[in-house]
Amino acid sequence: MANDALALVELGSVARGLKALDALVKKAPVTLLEANLVEPGHYLLLFVGEVAAVQESFAEALAVSEGAVLDSLLLPFAHPDLLAGLQGAETPADADSLDTLGLVEARTVAATLGACDRCLKDADVKLVGLRVAGGLGGRGWFALCGAQHDVEAGLDVARGSLGDAAHAIELIPRPHEEMVPWLLRRAPFRLGGPGGP
Repeated sequence: MANDALALVELGSVARGLKALDALVKKAPVTLLEANLVEPGHYLLLFVGEVAAVQESFAEALAVSEGAVLDSLLLPFAHPDLLAGLQGAETPADADSLDTLGLVEARTVAATLGACDRCLKDADVKLVGLRVAGGLGGRGWFALCGAQHDVEAGLDVARGSLGDAAHAIELIPRPHEEMVPWLLRRAPFRLGGPGGP
């Protein structure tokens, strides 16, 4: 199954989230990346698959979750690096190879993923890593790298994409070698299925 599309539904009820989870996996063949609590007491459903299947499951999840949906996102053709980043892939970062870092923190998980996808498509940057759950208070963030002018362009894309959903956007030219190892500490949990690490 191709994983071209990505969808996210964030709900304000665990019970309704579990009902939506059951409905969306029954509706079409999709691959669940995460179904879990995120602060502050929200339930997050994140899944991928072929475009038509994801669209059908997304619509079904929204239909059975009416009144409980806090945020949602549908990316019919998500950037492949975004999908890889959600599954824990990271670009090795060392100070010698990093010209400039761009850091983008958004107020919601959906806004984070949408902005990351837009940056990767519209600017000549690489995704260093991505964090969307556990210990972030419902926010998410990602790091980009590249030549300074390219990272600046990527951060401009993020600002335009996020609007009021932006929490913080930072540029770090020539990051110090003692800072880089702290950039992407292991997440409290990684997306990866029931009982995963």
